[in-house]
Amino acid sequence: MTVHTTIDSPLGELLLVGEESPQSPDGLRLASLSMTGQKGAARILDGWRHAPAAFDGIARQLAAYFAGDSKDFDVQFSTHGSDFQERVWHAIDTIPYGATTSYGRLAEQIGVPRAAVRAVGSAIGANPLLILRPCHRVVGSTGALTGYAGGLERKEYLLGLEGARPATLL
Repeated sequence: MTVHTTIDSPLGELLLVGEESPQSPDGLRLASLSMTGQKGAARILDGWRHAPAAFDGIARQLAAYFAGDSKDFDVQFSTHGSDFQERVWHAIDTIPYGATTSYGRLAEQIGVPRAAVRAVGSAIGANPLLILRPCHRVVGSTGALTGYAGGLERKEYLLGLEGARPATLL
């Protein structure tokens, strides 16, 4: 069953959507974390159950991240993208806290030509797990802040929270 809740954050209200899963330690696999006003944000659908308690562990981890007390998340995901999207998302998962990389370097990392940066950017834009899958750590080739489904001001906030220097690329 699909469950959902909202939590407050320094970025505004976050919508968390998950799938109940007896195989997960906390009984939940997170399918989406989206922000108010986000391009392509999840919308609550009929039949979904409001279950704030199911997200207590994730909410605690997010609060610790925003407080600067945690750099990592231990969350089971349930996302479904194309093979290409999954490759890009896996590469995003490897970008360390406080670091940035460019779209071109991410393309090279997954073995596609740098000319495929638009496709990489589209896959990043389809990331259903903002913050947790750190697409905010991907910047332009010059280190400039470019594209973020949650808005560039939120991307800037997240990179600042992490102490990232966008002009210093991996």
